[in-house]
Amino acid sequence: MPAVVVDDITVLPRIPEPDPTVAHQRPVRSVTSAPRGFEGEGFPVRRAFAGVDLADLDPFVHLDQMGEVEYAPGEPKGTPWHPHRGFETVTYMIDGTFEHSDSNGGGGVITNGDTQWMTAGAGILHIEKPPEALVISGGLFHGLQLWVNLPAAQKWAAPRYQDIRAQAVALLSSSDGGSLVRVIAGDVAGHAGPGSTYTPMTLIHATLSPGARLSLPWREDYNALLYVLAGQGSVGIEDRPIGTGQLAVFGAGNAVTVGAARIQESRTPNLDVIVLGGRPIREPVAWMGPFVMNTREELMQAMADYQAGRLGSIPAIHNAPTTVVESGRDTPAG
Repeated sequence: MPAVVVDDITVLPRIPEPDPTVAHQRPVRSVTSAPRGFEGEGFPVRRAFAGVDLADLDPFVHLDQMGEVEYAPGEPKGTPWHPHRGFETVTYMIDGTFEHSDSNGGGGVITNGDTQWMTAGAGILHIEKPPEALVISGGLFHGLQLWVNLPAAQKWAAPRYQDIRAQAVALLSSSDGGSLVRVIAGDVAGHAGPGSTYTPMTLIHATLSPGARLSLPWREDYNALLYVLAGQGSVGIEDRPIGTGQLAVFGAGNAVTVGAARIQESRTPNLDVIVLGGRPIREPVAWMGPFVMNTREELMQAMADYQAGRLGSIPAIHNAPTTVVESGRDTPAG
């Protein structure tokens, strides 16, 4: 699981241990296991937020772990053209390569440790797919896609696209030197990630060596979630066991703690986790397929606008697939 790696973690800035006189470690409210499914044209995913109340996820609505899968030649798959309105999609590539194009002119190729941050806002069409060379050769594919809700006042913002290269991510070490922390967005101990967000939030990817422990300062006005990409460990002051494909929801406090088990499986030598949180929007959520709005009427208007071609048009790209799907992702209305 490469993403971004460093030769010598000891040279990185260290995250200080939270001051015990003022730190309030967040307790673990729940641990859930992500069911498996298929997305787009058939690539495997884990639905990380399945079974969790939207109020606990706010300001997030959806998280897919894509892969980890080793494709044979001819097997790699993506998604066809589809619409979005009312939120942001964040695609973080850990292993492999993905291409993105959208009706607003945004797009590019992301690979190990890169992130594409697309604000759908008032409406956009986009496509995500493996490049032709990867389809021919096959290979490893592993990434995440996160949906970040937008408050009502910003759901009509103009679409935009951020291409965040792996080299721009802020790199930190835990106080014990046993964890590599990649800050993609937000701030950790005064170190800011490159992602520009409408909704105040923090997103990090941390790799913990066996036996390492990571304690992060965390804004009290944010929620806090931790998802395990791979490995075994424990979370919270309770040292609650957690492993691959599981999501922890934390309660109130200003610090989040995770530890890696001293013995890991040979295929997952470290504990890899995503830690994320944001300021809850606390607005009604009307969600249907690729649209996340505030009311049912707004959902119906989004569908009507899409069918009338008001969410954009597919650019002319030689040999690009041109099928447009109405449901986008097969997530149920929520």
